[in-house]
Order: sequence, then C-alpha cells, then structure tokens
Amino acid sequence: MAAKYTLRVVTDFASAHTLREYPGACSRMHGHNWKVEAEVVATRLDDVGMGLDFRDIKRAAREIAGRLDHRYLNDLDPFRDINPTAENIAAWFYREMVDKLNGPHVRVHSITLWETERACVRYTEEETDIENRINS
Repeated sequence: MAAKYTLRVVTDFASAHTLREYPGACSRMHGHNWKVEAEVVATRLDDVGMGLDFRDIKRAAREIAGRLDHRYLNDLDPFRDINPTAENIAAWFYREMVDKLNGPHVRVHSITLWETERACVRYTEEETDIENRINS
C-alpha cells in the first residue's frame, strides 16, 4: 500500500460580497469572517521526514487569503464575472493553491471554506482534472 500523508492548515480573512441575482437578503452587500482549511496530500517524505513543511502551506494559504482580506470580492477578478458564492471562492482558492504547491509528490487535496461557524463548502477535484490542467 502506498504511503499517504494528509496535512491541513487553517487561515482566515474578512471580506464583503454581493450575490448577484440571489432572491434574498444576500443580494445586498454583506460580509463574513471566512475560515479556510487547506488540505494537502504528500506521498513521500523528504530527508527531514516531512511531506511538505507546514510553513510552506501556511505561507501559500495566507498569501492567497491576503488578496481577499478586507476587500469587496465583487471588485476582484475573477468575481467580476462569476458570482462570489462560497462555492466559487473555494474553487478559486483551490486552484490558486494548486498553482503554488503541487509537485511530483505533493498535491492540494481540498479547500474547505467556512462562511459561518455552521456553514461551509468543501471543494476538491479528481486527479485527472488536476493533471489535465497542469499539462495544458
């Protein structure tokens, strides 16, 4: 059986958004204190015995979250074109993490985005989807 190490870090950011065409109060500008859980899978350990240094995962997650922190999401790419729903934010965050961290023995597995302490979305992609995007 192949080794698999799952590493998880948590970061957060605060931002506002408006859900376009939403039939309710969320169609008005409002904000959240978002929590992001980034999960990375490593299939090999380095010489120190780490799949990937937590510091590297935290740095990537904080840098991406920092681009959203204290911002109105509707004003940012890609959310000018797609609705800044929790689902779309999680997918965007995931792809940004993949660009920063994926390698031969490490891949981003999922992003869980908490909109409130009781509501979250978890985004992941099939391995073939990741390979197709990396190789295109």
